[in-house]
Amino acid sequence: MITPEEIREKLAPIQDPEIGLGVVDLGLIYDIDVSDDGKVKILMTLTTPACPYGPELVDAVRIATEKMEGVTEAEVEVVWEPQWNPEEMASDYAKDVLGIW
Repeated sequence: MITPEEIREKLAPIQDPEIGLGVVDLGLIYDIDVSDDGKVKILMTLTTPACPYGPELVDAVRIATEKMEGVTEAEVEVVWEPQWNPEEMASDYAKDVLGIW
């Protein structure tokens, strides 16, 4: 069975075109749930509700997940709570690039 960690690894290269950092490094992926039958539900956010690349990023996350062996279906839900906060980014690299320290 596929794990949330494997899905995060697959999603890591997907970049926000405006910021130039990956959705995982930015902390945009809040939760990944994998059911026994291979259905995956991903909760993610965007840096801002007005993000012009929002639909593109959501589609890229869904498509990358659906292409993984063991995934039968992928659903991506965009949530706004909690609101994205750059200080909560998932990687020190992303914080360094954006000068968040």
